[in-house]
Amino acid sequence: MNEKKSSLAPDAVVMIRPAFFGYNHDTAITNVFQQPPDLDEGEIHRKALAEFDRMVDLLRAHDVEVYLFDDTKEPRKPDAVFPNNWFSFHPDGTVILYPMHAPIRRTERRKDILDEINRIFPVKRLLDYSEYEKEGIFLEGTGSLVMDYVNRIAYASISPRTSEILVRKVCNELSLQPVLFHAVDDHNRPVYHTNVVLTVAEKLSLICLDAVPDEEEQEILLTSLRDTGHRVIAISNTQMKSFAGNMMEVMTRHGKPLLIMSETAYRSLLPGQLDAITQLTEILTINVQTIERYGGGSVRCMMAGVFNQV
Repeated sequence: MNEKKSSLAPDAVVMIRPAFFGYNHDTAITNVFQQPPDLDEGEIHRKALAEFDRMVDLLRAHDVEVYLFDDTKEPRKPDAVFPNNWFSFHPDGTVILYPMHAPIRRTERRKDILDEINRIFPVKRLLDYSEYEKEGIFLEGTGSLVMDYVNRIAYASISPRTSEILVRKVCNELSLQPVLFHAVDDHNRPVYHTNVVLTVAEKLSLICLDAVPDEEEQEILLTSLRDTGHRVIAISNTQMKSFAGNMMEVMTRHGKPLLIMSETAYRSLLPGQLDAITQLTEILTINVQTIERYGGGSVRCMMAGVFNQV
């Protein structure tokens, strides 16, 4: 049982304290979760920084190991707070670097962060797919790939930021079975990342089936999640827009699973959904409403998981 827990949920998280958080016009083209700014950029950054620092404090207060890095001031990187898109660390010691859709986001990749991770969690293999940016082929980390390491499955919603070619290539390298599907919002636009549609924890999953128009793909997803022993909690499009699909289960220092979600997501859930979740795991809610509103991502996007090797 202990091995299963450590294989699925990360033992620690990497977070990047933003030097300049703000609305990114380039990413907003494919991310409809972002809202145009109605505050000046200094106020947006100030509020986001306060939310970020509070999140770090809450995670540490709940015995979650947080490896904290400061964003570099130059070049300006409005999305540096979302490190899970440019790298991922895996239980077998593999680190993957990913090709990013927006050119400004490619500047987020930092060798010093990888070197520090290697010091604490030794890296056995580095796979660098960033060269695919030159071909216009993209895959944005655990935004694009929602991985169930216990059952050797990777879920991926195909979009401009998630290439089927690279999904299959990464799955082949990690010995994962890809489960591919297509998700759209209520205006029939592709949902930009898989991890706003789907959360997979040790014992439960949350998924917006309303966003998956193909009934056969719906059935494939449900069968996969149920066959792997997950309690499936369906969320609505409205709840997805409130980031109820953008959660992450992490392990505390004492080996206890903790499901991290935003206050926005928590408030969107119905009593029956919350009851189903709390029967299976403990919840930690965090207010990141400024980051959600202007950055278009929530707590899952703000944490890159790292693992003790099993």
